[in-house]
Amino acid sequence: MHGLVIRNTGYSYTVKSDAGEVFECKVKGNFRIRGIRTTNPVAIGDKVTFIPQEVEADIEQARQGLIVELDDRKNYIIRKSANLSKQSHILASNIDMCFLIVTIKQPETPLQFIDRFLASAEAYGVPVTIIFNKIDLVDEEWQEYLDGVINLYQTVGYPCRRISAKTGEGVEELREELQGKITLLSGNSGVGKSTLINSLFPTLNLKTNDISDAYNTGKHTTTFSEMYEVGDGGYIIDTPGIKGFGTFDMKKEEVGHYFREIFRYSADCRFNNCTHTHEPHCAVIEAVERHDIAESRYNSYCSMLEDEKEEKYRPAY
Repeated sequence: MHGLVIRNTGYSYTVKSDAGEVFECKVKGNFRIRGIRTTNPVAIGDKVTFIPQEVEADIEQARQGLIVELDDRKNYIIRKSANLSKQSHILASNIDMCFLIVTIKQPETPLQFIDRFLASAEAYGVPVTIIFNKIDLVDEEWQEYLDGVINLYQTVGYPCRRISAKTGEGVEELREELQGKITLLSGNSGVGKSTLINSLFPTLNLKTNDISDAYNTGKHTTTFSEMYEVGDGGYIIDTPGIKGFGTFDMKKEEVGHYFREIFRYSADCRFNNCTHTHEPHCAVIEAVERHDIAESRYNSYCSMLEDEKEEKYRPAY
């Protein structure tokens, strides 16, 4: 049988068959994805072939299966595993678009986290819209910073939306964008993904949590990845909050390709193999000095060139 992986608990996968039946599946013991070292051989959004299993158990537990084959992926979002630096974790696959949820306050999303996520999305062909949530908390003191950050990413070429999942501001426009598409919602812990999903689709009634008072950071509410059908052929994918985002399997000479403005200016560099760090007549460095490339984006690029330990880009808690 053939189906779509709609839930991953870490040890089993819920698969919705093409006929609409739901099976709880395991992965065949010798199942591996060639060429990718991942902690999860099967990811949310994967299309798979599975064999239904006969189980002598309660009727509720009888629909089980064994995943034996994985279809080719259109794209995916992948990150370095938090505890296994030489392995990766696929957040989701076969995505039409991604909503990267960020916040300016409670908690403040590091710009380097945004840049790393965007670079990975560029590398694997996933369109991203940056959703600035909790704008109801942005006072006059923070408004200029919010405007500046949005201007930065819009100038680079990323669509940005201002919303408040709490008050509903901007939510209706997002709901219209979701129709008929498979959309990944991702971001740091505490940015309000579950609250936003509840605002978009109240019948889902997802569990939410408060921000940690001690550290002004998010507490994990979503503990596993799940796809929710939202009508008209659309799905949204909710994933656990991420504290750090390590890029995986990016060669140093390729990193600049995934920063749109760096790639654009690099065409004018003197050397074809320019790393944009020290070379004379480097068009990228000159653009940074003229403020045509934001210093924060350039710093993120340089950080990724030296990417070895995840601790170097995690926010300090």
